[in-house]
Amino acid sequence: MQTHGFGSAEIGNAQALIRMALDEDLGTIGDLTGNATIPESARGKVRFVARSQGVLAGLPVVELLAHHFGLHSGWRGLLHDGDRLEPKSEIARVEGSMRALLAMERTALNFLQRLSGVATLTSRYVQAVAGTRAAILDTRKTTPGWRSLEKYAVRCGGGRNHRFGLYDAIMIKDNHLAWLASGHDPIGVAVEAARKHSPAGTMVVLEVDSLEQFDRALECAPDVILVDNLGPDVLAEAVRRRNDRRPGLLLEASGGITLATVGALALTGVDRISVGALTHSAPALDIGLDYGDDSA
Repeated sequence: MQTHGFGSAEIGNAQALIRMALDEDLGTIGDLTGNATIPESARGKVRFVARSQGVLAGLPVVELLAHHFGLHSGWRGLLHDGDRLEPKSEIARVEGSMRALLAMERTALNFLQRLSGVATLTSRYVQAVAGTRAAILDTRKTTPGWRSLEKYAVRCGGGRNHRFGLYDAIMIKDNHLAWLASGHDPIGVAVEAARKHSPAGTMVVLEVDSLEQFDRALECAPDVILVDNLGPDVLAEAVRRRNDRRPGLLLEASGGITLATVGALALTGVDRISVGALTHSAPALDIGLDYGDDSA
């Protein structure tokens, strides 16, 4: 199965979320409706089916969920994460205990719809910058507890991951500089401190919001300069100055970026565009679960 890096971190995140999701859905009693209306011995078949266009993400999570319900032997994935979906695309089939299938349904769809929604929105941003050098990156604006899975879904949609948390990269932002502003040369002080106090090889990203700050940032040479909330004309000038003075330094755009604006920013020649909306505003993709295998 194509996994886009669905490894130990994602498995651990999924298992923890599955436990919490089932605790809140089943409580200590279980599925009252299914247990009342479906005989314990009953078996059935269901299909996960796309209702709209999009990009698939989260199938390994649903497979883990099926395993939790004792349905692993009846699991059959038909597509792969990252595959494009059309209405009526059949994603997977599961057969086994009908009670288990019904108890699993909503939790499975919640994972699949949410993660496929993130992958689908990411794919739209990636398509909007096609033909440019710009890569689309996510941010830390993720659903609390879901970060590994949401960043995985971004990869399924063709995007790239920014830092995972506060611990794996340095990002000097406006509030860091604001606190340092009472002293001399806050940008220089911040970059020097970042290099001195972080482990070797740690990426240092510096956020600026004016060309004046940008010029000083070029002198200090962090790994990445993040230009925040500047329009395409100013960003194009920043790219020109970077190319003249520090051609190897990465330049990133961020701040309020939408599908309507991302293309113009990419055309400036920026290397990276980080978009919080990929995870904080992605609508769920419409996916359903249908009873019966419809194979006749």
